[in-house]
Amino acid sequence: MAQVTAAIFRNGQIADRPPLGASMPQHRDSEFIWIEALDPVDSDFALLQERFGLHSLAVRDSMRLALVPKVDVYEDQIFVVLKIARLESDEIKYAGIDAFVSPQHIITVRRGETGAHVDGLEQLPSGARQRPDFVLHAIMDLVVNNYYPVVEMIEHEVLSVEQHLLDSFLERAAITRLFRLRREAIHLQHVLSGMSDVCGKLTNLEVPSIGAEAKPYFRDVRDRLIRLDRMTGGLIDVIQAVFQASNLLEQQRLGSTTRQLAAWAAILGVPAAIAGLYSMNPANMAELLGAYGYPAGVAVMLAICLTLYVRFRKLRWL
Repeated sequence: MAQVTAAIFRNGQIADRPPLGASMPQHRDSEFIWIEALDPVDSDFALLQERFGLHSLAVRDSMRLALVPKVDVYEDQIFVVLKIARLESDEIKYAGIDAFVSPQHIITVRRGETGAHVDGLEQLPSGARQRPDFVLHAIMDLVVNNYYPVVEMIEHEVLSVEQHLLDSFLERAAITRLFRLRREAIHLQHVLSGMSDVCGKLTNLEVPSIGAEAKPYFRDVRDRLIRLDRMTGGLIDVIQAVFQASNLLEQQRLGSTTRQLAAWAAILGVPAAIAGLYSMNPANMAELLGAYGYPAGVAVMLAICLTLYVRFRKLRWL
């Protein structure tokens, strides 16, 4: 259900909550308005575009659901797309939050699944309500804070699989789990990289609506995103190392089994060869005519087999 709320801020406090419509009063230069649109419909976008002069391209982008993090500049306004990540059980879900920012207003567009991340106006510290750019920073700060549980979940899962590898060989389910974690970690790294680019533009470029006093705060958010990106990259490397270690251990196990089979084949092949040779024409075999011929033949076979067994044991094939 669409829900659009507005609040006019004066000196960091809510001065008024006017209804959204054509009759909305104009706020003074010392004030700014924050509009939160939850699941807005086309008519809401049309009203906001007419009332605040939003660029049609930015409005069109905001009406789409699958966007990557970015910053678009339109004259005296900017359009910012943020990517939110949250955990549902052991699964990562992504959603977006869009922000239209000017010196006099900030409009945030959210979908229903993002409500748990930015719960409302009262959730942000009072210092964040002085200007729209500080409100944008506070929202980005909340979004980045929600990345930490996601990274910690991936780290915990990877370390769990790694410990399992040290204890025993990986089963098919564990390998499938590793592939899923690798895919999720790569996707999260792309999101973190995009968010870091957004903060970099807001920090280093002359962007409308972003004052010089706010740039250090965006730089701090970017530093945290860079750390998270490096942590995620390290986890991807660990996953790759686990795959390689699992492959090496599997090759070692197969090599050990192959050597054992080859050793037993050599040991058992000796009596088979000798017995086959003597069984071809036993009546004319002079070695079997004497009283001790047959026991001597068996003793020779056993001696050769024992010698081979001892040799293979020294070579650690058995």
